[in-house]
Amino acid sequence: MAVKKTYEEINEKIRRGEAVVVTAEEIIDIVNEEGVEKAAQKVDVITTGTFGPMCSTGAFINFGHSDPPIKMTKVWLNDVPAYAGLAAVDAYIGATELSETQGMAYGGAHVIEDLIAGKNVKLESEAYGSDCYPRKEIVTYINKNTLNEAYLFNPRNAYQNYAVAVNSSARMLYTYMGTLLPKLGNAMYCSASQLSPLINDPFYRTIGIGTRIFLAGAQGYVAWQGTQFNPQQARGENGVPTSPAGTLALIGNLKDMNTEFIRAATFHNYGTTMFVGVGIPIPVLDADVVEKASVGDKDIYTTIVDYSVPQRSKPNFGKISYAELRSGKIEINGKQVRTAPISSYSKARKIAAALKEWVRQGKFFLQQPVENFSLDQTFKPLEIVTEEEI
Repeated sequence: MAVKKTYEEINEKIRRGEAVVVTAEEIIDIVNEEGVEKAAQKVDVITTGTFGPMCSTGAFINFGHSDPPIKMTKVWLNDVPAYAGLAAVDAYIGATELSETQGMAYGGAHVIEDLIAGKNVKLESEAYGSDCYPRKEIVTYINKNTLNEAYLFNPRNAYQNYAVAVNSSARMLYTYMGTLLPKLGNAMYCSASQLSPLINDPFYRTIGIGTRIFLAGAQGYVAWQGTQFNPQQARGENGVPTSPAGTLALIGNLKDMNTEFIRAATFHNYGTTMFVGVGIPIPVLDADVVEKASVGDKDIYTTIVDYSVPQRSKPNFGKISYAELRSGKIEINGKQVRTAPISSYSKARKIAAALKEWVRQGKFFLQQPVENFSLDQTFKPLEIVTEEEI
């Protein structure tokens, strides 16, 4: 008989402490030993994890009102500009915004990490003054305990897959994929592959708006599809896209987060970014869920792209599996090229294991999406249009 389970049934098993929970690594071995159908009968939840640089990360903050009050029009946090065009004392700090005094050495990502760590952060603000908000400037210090609200809101995280970056030119390139050595001197990749959330749910059956997740050591939610959501990318036989495709917009309480699972970083000659830990549970609703989630690195492919070409449609050197990438060397045009990840597989494994324990201990329940993502959406690049062409 075909296996069919519901969210309610699985959550009830979690409440009773009877749910069988495994990681996305562990389900591969279970399927190899017992087959898809038996694995679907046996397992209730599969946990995933990823930990990599996610530039599209930031936080909304409410500072509270001073006396006399101020309508903040310009805001700096540790000399990093924050966007204040929201309300009187609300601001959004983005991970890639740079310090006006330290440049690339410190940015919005570092402010966010400092807040999560409980450190004091210098707040400076300017205003034009009004009858209801007469104050024109303020300098003070804040921390997460003095803030009313501080929540992470990341417009684009957890890429479903990502290209391998190489450089065929004669000069060094400094990119968001790290430093690319000239003449195919290295190949950089960024994915938790067989542990990655959207690789294990390639058609977004269980991951959608409202899904409860592990976000930087706290419970969070999928708020929307991520920006640059592009589900129509080419897919392999197992349904996994072979280049960037789905993304997730994520939200969670910054005050509950842990710097073990969210860290600021600076990429040389590129700028600041933020490593964000994300884990998503996949409910075993049927055998198809298990089949999709049991894909291993040898069957997950991505595309090798030449970053020395500035055009949108960069040339590529074909497809490569993550098993080959993780071996440390791949072959490109007859040349042996060293590979290295900029994401942390060991940290992704730790996140999947932590989420597994949360579910097993009844601390984390599954949330069915209130709406699933569309597979029909197309990603549109920016077209340059002159005033005369309008």
